[in-house]
Amino acid sequence: MTSTHDQEHNLGVCSQLAAQASEAGCRMLCLPECFAFMGDSSMQSPATVAQPLNGPLMSRYKQLARDNGLWLSLGGFQEAGPDADHIHNCHIIIKANGETAATYRKIHLCDVEVPGGQVWKESSFTSPGCSTTVCESPVGKLGLSVCYDLRFPQLYQELRFRGGADVLLIPSAFTKPTGSAHFELLLRSRAIECQCYVIAAAQAGQNHANRQSWGHSCVIDPWGKVLARMDDKETGIAVAEIDSKYVADIRKRMPIATHRSAGRSSLMKGGESL
Repeated sequence: MTSTHDQEHNLGVCSQLAAQASEAGCRMLCLPECFAFMGDSSMQSPATVAQPLNGPLMSRYKQLARDNGLWLSLGGFQEAGPDADHIHNCHIIIKANGETAATYRKIHLCDVEVPGGQVWKESSFTSPGCSTTVCESPVGKLGLSVCYDLRFPQLYQELRFRGGADVLLIPSAFTKPTGSAHFELLLRSRAIECQCYVIAAAQAGQNHANRQSWGHSCVIDPWGKVLARMDDKETGIAVAEIDSKYVADIRKRMPIATHRSAGRSSLMKGGESL
């Protein structure tokens, strides 16, 4: 989707996507980072529109889940933060009955200067989270993250090898320069090294005059194969089936969890002998 500063417009688009997902027989719909709001000026700081997770805007998304009988992955909501100037970038999982299944607050904040002269300083209006999150769902055990987290493989190792995740959710709002260079490459790497499905819902197209998102939402299987994808401007859904038996088969044939444990043990022994 292509979010804007108009929360009503964005909710309308999400409602259309939910209806499409329901008609397609989906159990779960994943929405990108900033699905509810994308400011188009420095005066529209996310902190100015932030709400608590029990506030009126989130209640409408919970109703959207109930109306369509869908689980929702709400990939980056502007949650009211610790003070008036800072939010939490919060990934929320909503059950089909409208109840909250899990929340995760983005740990790695995007403070970077990208090629082309754009400067992003997420920490100027966002406070980081401090813990990882996994939860059960109809499509498997979910490992939650948000966008810039993608560049830190240790987070996904934690979700997979400690948390037991089968599906890694990576809702994103990559810019065109970084997305064209790194987005799919990093997504496929996380899928392969963790032997998990990866679902990456992404912002796409021209959000406002100074912001073009990369798009290319996709679903990737544990072998690194792209099962479904969107383009760089399209609004809509990409549908894929999550096969838990396939996850188990991949992990059985290439037992990297066992090899990882053995390798860590050998390294510790080696360290003790030095």
